[in-house]
Amino acid sequence: MKTFLFFLLAAAITFGAIIYQRTTGPTYPKKVELTIESQSYQFELIRSHGGESDCKLEFAITDPLVSGQITFRKFPTNDEWTTSEMKREGDKLVGFLPHQPPAGKLEYKIEFSREGSIYPLHETNATVIRFKGEVPGVILAPHVILMFIAMFLSNLTGVMAVFNHGNFRKLAVWTLVTLGLGGMVMGPWVQWYAFGEAWAGIPFAWDLTDNKTLLAFIFWIIAVVMNRKKARPGYIIFAALVMILIYSIPHSMYGSQLDPETGVIIQG
Repeated sequence: MKTFLFFLLAAAITFGAIIYQRTTGPTYPKKVELTIESQSYQFELIRSHGGESDCKLEFAITDPLVSGQITFRKFPTNDEWTTSEMKREGDKLVGFLPHQPPAGKLEYKIEFSREGSIYPLHETNATVIRFKGEVPGVILAPHVILMFIAMFLSNLTGVMAVFNHGNFRKLAVWTLVTLGLGGMVMGPWVQWYAFGEAWAGIPFAWDLTDNKTLLAFIFWIIAVVMNRKKARPGYIIFAALVMILIYSIPHSMYGSQLDPETGVIIQG
C-alpha cells in the first residue's frame, strides 16, 4: 500500500509539471477572447509552426459581415509591417504567415472589422511565432515518452528516498538511463530536425532547453555514483528536486532563434 501511494504521489507531481509546461511555454498556442457586436469568440493564436509550408491561421467567425487582416514582420527587427487580408472559407476567416527558415520568427497582429468598426485582437504586444523543421514522429515520440518516464521515475525515486523505502538506488539508475536516452540522445535528434543543430547548449551556445537537460543529467549521474556502494538518499532527493525545478522552467524559453541580420541561430 505504501509503495502504491508513492506511485500516486509521483504521478501527481509528474502530471502537474506536464500541465504547467503545456500552459506556460512560449511556443504553445495562446488563448484569447474577443467580443464582436455582443458575440463572444475564443481563439488560439499559433506560436509554433513546423514544416516547409506557410503557417495557416484560422478563426471560426460565422458572421459573414466580419472581415479580418493579418499584419506581420520579422522578429526581432524594426522592419516595416506587412498586411494581408484574410479570406472567408465557409464559417472561418483564413490567412497565412509566410514560411521562415528554422528558428526564424515573425510577430503578428490580427484585426477584425464589421461595418466600419475595428476589433483588434491584440491590445498591446504582437504574438511571436517560431518556425521549425518537421520532426519525424519516430524521433519525436520516443523523445517525449522517455522524458515523461524520466520525470516520473525521478519523482518516484525522490519520494522513496525521502522515506528510505524500497530499492530507490536501482530506480535511480533507471532514472538516469531514461533521462540520458530521452534528453541526451533523442533530444539532439529532435533539435537537429527542428533547427539544424544537434546541440545548442554549453559549451557551444546558451540554449536553455539543452542546458537544463544537461544540468539534470549531471545531477543524476552524481546521485547514481554516490549511491553505488551504499545508500546516500540525500543525493537522490537533491537530484529529484533539481529535476522538478528544471521542469518548472517553461519549455522552449530562451530557445533557439534565428538572427534575421546574420542568419545565425542564437539564443532567443
